[in-house]
Amino acid sequence: MADERRSGRAHVAEAVADPAAEPLAQKRKAGSSSTLLLLSVLTGVLLFPVALGSSQMIFNDGDVSWHIATGQWILQHHAIPRTDPFSFTWAGKPWVPIEWLAEVIYASAYSFAGYSGVSGVVTAALIALNGIVFFNALRWSRRVSSPLVTLVALDLVLIPMMLARPHLLAWPIMAGWIWLMLWARERNRAPPIWAALVMTLWANLHGGFVFGLLIAAAFGLEAVLSSPDKTTAFREWLLFGIACAVAVCINANGIEGALHPLRFTQLEMLPMIDEWKPSRPSVTPWFFGVLGFTILLVVWKRPRLGLVRAGLLAVFLAAAMFQARHQAMLAIVGAMLLPEAFAHGVESEQVGDRRVAALIAIAGALLLVAVRCVIPLTPEESETNPWQLIASVPPELRSQPVINNYSMGGPLILSGIRTYVDGRGDMYGDPHVMAYARLVRGDTHELDRTVARWNIRWAIVSRGNKKIIAMLDHTPGWHRIRQNKVGIVYVRN
Repeated sequence: MADERRSGRAHVAEAVADPAAEPLAQKRKAGSSSTLLLLSVLTGVLLFPVALGSSQMIFNDGDVSWHIATGQWILQHHAIPRTDPFSFTWAGKPWVPIEWLAEVIYASAYSFAGYSGVSGVVTAALIALNGIVFFNALRWSRRVSSPLVTLVALDLVLIPMMLARPHLLAWPIMAGWIWLMLWARERNRAPPIWAALVMTLWANLHGGFVFGLLIAAAFGLEAVLSSPDKTTAFREWLLFGIACAVAVCINANGIEGALHPLRFTQLEMLPMIDEWKPSRPSVTPWFFGVLGFTILLVVWKRPRLGLVRAGLLAVFLAAAMFQARHQAMLAIVGAMLLPEAFAHGVESEQVGDRRVAALIAIAGALLLVAVRCVIPLTPEESETNPWQLIASVPPELRSQPVINNYSMGGPLILSGIRTYVDGRGDMYGDPHVMAYARLVRGDTHELDRTVARWNIRWAIVSRGNKKIIAMLDHTPGWHRIRQNKVGIVYVRN
């Protein structure tokens, strides 16, 4: 019996030592890794964006409507509006629509398939963003699950800002721009001059292109500091930086379009707008949760980030804390830079077939975006989409001057009704927006001045504006004529 056990152990040892068994184990491991990779791509790169892009939340902002209306105007007139065509308070005065290209894209999608088309555009942008982040992280991750965790953290931060507005189309541009900088640094050279045209695209989509210039400058500084041939590195990156500066001026508004984002930051009204307020845990708890988790991970793993990249992250962190709208950019920059830092610059072994996974992701994206455009989707009646309330306004009032909610301005514009105020606060300027703020606070003197100046005939306000509702209810000559769960329509005798 003992001899048999020894013989059995001998056979097992021979089997373990059998060189033919090793390739089989490796094949099984490779097959398992490939399966996990494909599942991760299906989940993180495709299904997450489809679910988020199909959500009602992407329409939860009145600005969505006026962006679509602006794109429609451009397509109809084959020109960029130089003066305001949508309000009665600013009609004929200068307007700089720097996001015209994004507005044309949204308007085209809306003309093609209504809100389903808009949802399709959002889905495509989110798939592109998640795809870039995922495959970048995959290069530096030993486990397929790590890039998926990165996507979960990224999407949790982005959800409050996932709106069908121009900034969302700029997200994959930002991620791709950082990937381009990383690609150039790996080769110890500046990006090719033609790559500066990405900044032209970005500058015509959204004002956040100024951060693209900052990112390029940071990587250029890193290249000069780390290169043994500092003169050559400085010359190459300086030439690329000049090309980028020229590229942002190639836009429909010229120099004014390039400078406009900087002027907007000086407005007094900014603290009134939620996305321009400082970040608070009560408003965006997931951002602070992800931020806290990331800080703990950094302390534990001690990533090799480098002084310049750490400084770049610190700048975006300060911007995100100062104004909530910059949380998205911090999350994208972190998701692109930290995987390499945690890997200490050592690329992981091949995990599955990345090229096959990328091709599957592209094919799946085309299919899912097409399906998303076909399936009907209509925003629910809300303060930012008060379509039933607007439809109930009598025809004789629709052409008359109105006092409207800031958030209802976009839907009014898309309905062909000229507004008192809307989401284009940078166009109206501080005096007008601050006057609107006094109305919202129930200032009867401001109401009298506004009515007298503009010959206001009616008002449409949301139920959330308690003070202006109370003021109109108690002001002689005003009475309700329409109302529903989201708002009230008043008329003045």
